[in-house]
Amino acid sequence: METLQNNVTINLSQLLSHWQGHRGLTRRVIEAFPEDKLFSHSVGGMRAFAELAMELNRMGAPGAHGIATGEWKELKDLPGAEEIESSPTTQQGILQLWDWSSDYINNVWQQVVSTRLQETDNAYGQWEGPVWWHLFYFIDNEVHHRAQGYVYLRSLGIEPPPFWDR
Repeated sequence: METLQNNVTINLSQLLSHWQGHRGLTRRVIEAFPEDKLFSHSVGGMRAFAELAMELNRMGAPGAHGIATGEWKELKDLPGAEEIESSPTTQQGILQLWDWSSDYINNVWQQVVSTRLQETDNAYGQWEGPVWWHLFYFIDNEVHHRAQGYVYLRSLGIEPPPFWDR
C-alpha cells in the first residue's frame, strides 16, 4: 500500500480565491431568480432559495471571522455589520449583504495564518474540528445549496449560470 505524503501545498490566497469563486457563482444564481420566486418557489418541500442564500450569508463572513480570529460571532455582531441590513427581505437586500460579506471575508482573511488551518477549534461552541474542516464545510454547504438553486431555476424554465464559471 502506498503511503500518502504531506507534500501537497495550497496557500491561503488560493483557498480564498477558490471560496470567493464559489461565492461569485452563488451570487449569480441569486440574481437569476425572479424576485417573487426567490422567496416563494420550492421543490419537494425544500426551503425557498432566499432562505438558503441567507443561511450562506450567516455562515460566510462569520465563518471567515472565526477562522481568522478564533472568535465565532453571529453576522450581526461582526465589526461593521451595523452598516448593513442583516435580515433583508428583498433580492437587492440579499445581494447587498452578499457583497458586504464577500468584502468582509477578503478583509478578515488577511489575518489568517497558515498554521491556523491545522488547529482544532469549536466553531460557535458546537462543532469541534480542525479549522480546515470548518472552511471546507462552509464551501461544501454553499455548493450543496447552490445546487438546490439550480434545480429551482430549471424548474422555473430559467437556465442557471454555468457551474464551471467560477
